[in-house]
Amino acid sequence: MPVIRFLHPVGHFSMPWLHHYIRLLATASLLLITAGGLVTSTGSGLSVPDWPNTYGYFMFSFPLSKMVGGIFYEHGHRLIASIVGLLTIGLAVWISKTDRRRWVKRLGWTALGAVIVQGTLGGLTVIYFLPPGISISHAGLAQLFFALIVSLAIFTSKGWHSRYDQRPPLNDRVLSRLALFTPILIYAQILVGATMRHTDAGLAIPDFPLIFGGLWPPVWTAGISIHFAHRIGALLVATVVCAMAGHILYHHASRQELCRPALLLTSLVLIQIALGGWTIWSEKHVAINTAHVAVGALVWVTAVCLTLRVHREWFATDEQTQHRDTQLEGVVTHSEAQA
Repeated sequence: MPVIRFLHPVGHFSMPWLHHYIRLLATASLLLITAGGLVTSTGSGLSVPDWPNTYGYFMFSFPLSKMVGGIFYEHGHRLIASIVGLLTIGLAVWISKTDRRRWVKRLGWTALGAVIVQGTLGGLTVIYFLPPGISISHAGLAQLFFALIVSLAIFTSKGWHSRYDQRPPLNDRVLSRLALFTPILIYAQILVGATMRHTDAGLAIPDFPLIFGGLWPPVWTAGISIHFAHRIGALLVATVVCAMAGHILYHHASRQELCRPALLLTSLVLIQIALGGWTIWSEKHVAINTAHVAVGALVWVTAVCLTLRVHREWFATDEQTQHRDTQLEGVVTHSEAQA
């Protein structure tokens, strides 16, 4: 009687290398977001007026000696984006060849589609002279792409396949809802922040933590409204994150795969609020303003990571179904071979 092995969703030898590759891509994606923040913080968005070339040069042939001033930030951002795009092509092909989970393969190709759209939006921001709508969409899609790559790193990790699925189900309705609501709220906050940056409303309220010396704006303009909404959003995010972290630490203290990201998320949110205040006090210093963007991205993907771990059982069901399909294919193949 033939022995049917329980196949791992990723090939035994390729899984660690694929996971490390995706981690490299995630790091490059964070670097790309940081470089984009530098472009905005330094006002270098139109330092290179043509696209996809750079002053008529092919992307990788532009002379390093000419990368000065704003060109350094804008062209550097394009170079990093090109590298991320190439790495994403490799990711999509690698996953499609090695991972047996159909939904993971789809995520890999979705990431490739997202990075293509992202590059196109980046080009449109230059061609149409930085319109706020396209620039905000460019920033928002960058965060979605980053979260998608981090999610794929989680799905291909050893812990996802060996440790997390051995834990008993949480059966915690409160945590389940908080874990779904938190990243949605954080992403909305990121979009408001991107709107504030790309409409030049970062100093519409010039003091912090007070608002024109009080608790409420004495006058209202479009910039003040956007800036005020961002501050209210920060307060809501901090409240929800602290509530979720407290719930996890109190009710699930033994679940380290939940406690660690919860504590990290809380720390990052506090750092992010401090950076937000520092950005105002420093009158949008380039380094501080850019760090605010980068840490905001880390807050977002940490929340996504925690959500995936809380709802691990959703994916376990899909993976078990995929395992059964793979086993059935093995039985059919063996029967055909004997016939």
